[in-house]
Amino acid sequence: MDWLMGKSKAKPNGKKPAAEEKKVYLEPEHTKSRITDFEFKELVVLPREIDLNEWLASNTTTFFHHINLQYSTISEFCTGETCQTMAVCNTQYYWYDERGKKVKCTAPQYVDFVMSSVQKLVTDEDVFPTKYGREFPSSFESLVKKICKYLFHVLGHIYWAHFKETLALELHGHLNTLYIHFILFAREFNLLDPKETAVMDDLTEVLCSSPGVGATGDGASNGATGSQNHVKER
Repeated sequence: MDWLMGKSKAKPNGKKPAAEEKKVYLEPEHTKSRITDFEFKELVVLPREIDLNEWLASNTTTFFHHINLQYSTISEFCTGETCQTMAVCNTQYYWYDERGKKVKCTAPQYVDFVMSSVQKLVTDEDVFPTKYGREFPSSFESLVKKICKYLFHVLGHIYWAHFKETLALELHGHLNTLYIHFILFAREFNLLDPKETAVMDDLTEVLCSSPGVGATGDGASNGATGSQNHVKER
């Protein structure tokens, strides 16, 4: 549980990467690509007679595995040389260890910290109980929110730094579908702070407002345009 003491912070990185000049992932021919036209809202709503924590646990674990798998498809391109910082648009994320010490790390190191920490949590019977009669901890929802925040960082980095590789692998439809499902689920249960997701609001607006997606939750992408250029340190 040492990871509970850890955190990450984001602040403007002071640079304008070349990728910011043109966000390929926002081009219409790419945003319309997905692997299913299913009504996504139906996938995220809490089913009747299902415990909320059970639903959160099941979906959080699934998103962790899917995002980890999606990242693995481009991991060979995400190196200490190509991604010297964990950047998403003009935002740079920092990892803080269990002692509160700021850890300077590359993007692959940051992702490794995230995946290792989340793996430890979702396999901890005291946090994500799987045996009958075991109860979820009182801090479970806050833990799920923290996990979702870190998984969002990974998704954002894939789009920002490795969408061209994803496109070349013809996996952009999978990535878009995963992003839509993840964002709508997070909105449904208020798992992500709108300030946290503002950095990708342009993409969220396009993908999650498309016909067939279905609106849900509290509209976390409201007022997004322009905000990603003024991300404050958190």
